[in-house]
Amino acid sequence: MSPPTGTGTGCTRSACSPGYLHTLDHRHELIPQGLLPGQYTRAAPYIFTSGEVIALMRAAGRLGRRLPAATYQALIGMLAVTGMRPGEAYALDRGDVDLHGGTVTITSSKNYTCRELPLHASTVAALAGYARLRDQLCPQPAGPSFLVSVRGTRLDSRAAGGVFAGLARAAGLRARSPRTRPVLRSFRHTFAVNALTGWYQAGADVDARMPVLSSWLGHAGPRSTYWYISADAGLLALAAGRMASVRGQHPAGWPAEP
Repeated sequence: MSPPTGTGTGCTRSACSPGYLHTLDHRHELIPQGLLPGQYTRAAPYIFTSGEVIALMRAAGRLGRRLPAATYQALIGMLAVTGMRPGEAYALDRGDVDLHGGTVTITSSKNYTCRELPLHASTVAALAGYARLRDQLCPQPAGPSFLVSVRGTRLDSRAAGGVFAGLARAAGLRARSPRTRPVLRSFRHTFAVNALTGWYQAGADVDARMPVLSSWLGHAGPRSTYWYISADAGLLALAAGRMASVRGQHPAGWPAEP
């Protein structure tokens, strides 16, 4: 396979690089490595409103077949109330969802950790209803997964993402920017932002509670969780206001009036 060529120049990328030119002529200067580090900017997350979550649940209920409708309603509801990663939801086996104890145990975590999340009684009731309907419609599943596809198999991330994209369109949701789109992972962002917003509005010590939220989300540490504060404009304003009140200053940094 031939190397890629530059647009209309006939030269390869490596041949046009400063390093290559420097070997031919030392007058071509090289920028020291690390002087201009590359920066990765995370996209602003899409935060669902409560109305949008309800619209998505209704759209899922209108799917053509009963099992997919029930499965995607269960998936959306579970992601919305727990903030777990979509991949963690797909990986749940029936034994991981304790409907008697009211907990869900996540064993397939991004950071190779295991965590147990308590569920509200209403969530337990909804998941129990799904489990009964699932077993009725799919009495012989292909595996032990809690959430099943129409074929009785574990949900596939690509297929689930495609179905959700259709549900978002049906619910009237639109991308807010090319990089801020309603996707399944947006439920995780929404959960984190809502939790932090509630703490700020209640006047709670957010720094003290941050490790709890970090552990709940399965983050490697609170540093990953703090990102949500700067990722959401409303949350950032609350944080700035709290900092200003603590320092006795206005958010803009001017001294407070006596």
